[in-house]
Amino acid sequence: MDNEKVEKATFGAGCFWGVEDAFRKLDGVVETAVGYAGGNFEQPSYQDVCTGVTGHAEVVEVTYNPTIISYSDLLDFFWNIHDPTTRNRQGPDVGAQYRSVIFYHTPEQGKLAHESKKNLDSSGRYPGKIVTEILPAPHFWKAEEYHQQYMEKTGQKSCRF
Repeated sequence: MDNEKVEKATFGAGCFWGVEDAFRKLDGVVETAVGYAGGNFEQPSYQDVCTGVTGHAEVVEVTYNPTIISYSDLLDFFWNIHDPTTRNRQGPDVGAQYRSVIFYHTPEQGKLAHESKKNLDSSGRYPGKIVTEILPAPHFWKAEEYHQQYMEKTGQKSCRF
C-alpha cells in the first residue's frame, strides 16, 4: 500500500459485517475496517452503539486505489447492496445504527454522492424516496477487533450479498 495512491470512502448500509465482506471482494479495494461514525459519543463500544443512544451508524471505511476502482463505482456498488429507501432498517436489523449513510471525505466525493443519489431517486428504480444521508466524514471509531473481517473469521456467508 505504500507505493499506491489510495483514498478513503465510508459507507453505512446495515450491519457492518456483511457490508465489509462485500466491499472487500472488489478489485481496487486495498483495505477495509468496520467501525462507528456520525454519533455524539467518544470511543463508543459495540454495546454503546447497540443501545441506539450514541447516534452512531455502523460503517465500513474503505481504503481503495482510485486508479483501479473509482469512487463512482463504489457508490454504484453501495446502492446495489442495500435498500436505501428504508429508514433505520436493513433486512432484520432495525435501529438508527443500521441507517443508510454516505460519509464523504472530500468535496468531490460529496458532489458525486449527491448527484448519484439524485439520479437514482429520479430513475424510478425504487417506489419510495431514497432516505440515505450524505454527510461530511466525522471521526471514525474503529470497532473492536472481533468485528473486523467477521464474515471471513467465522466462515459465515452473508444472506444479503
